[in-house]
Amino acid sequence: MADPHEFDDVMPENTSRREPEEPVQENLFTRLIYMIIIAFMISFAGTVIGVLALIQFIIMLASNKQPNERIAELGTDVGIWVAKATRYQTAASEVKPWPWTELD
Repeated sequence: MADPHEFDDVMPENTSRREPEEPVQENLFTRLIYMIIIAFMISFAGTVIGVLALIQFIIMLASNKQPNERIAELGTDVGIWVAKATRYQTAASEVKPWPWTELD
């Protein structure tokens, strides 16, 4: 399961304590290719989140307002992945999201 405090260091109140990252070492053309691939993956992730939300709503209708925990956790994991991907896309981080690094 993903760590809910994973992005605490990028919140505005915590940015003064953040260590500066190393300068970009990767070729910009290579980064562009990764950015295009990740953009398609982010688009797909948005579709997945929409489908999960619809399924969760149907489950909640059928089970007296009780959400499915596995769907909720999967939604959290997808959301954290999107946040990591967005940080890479906007050059706030040099760490590529899954599948290039471990999925948290």
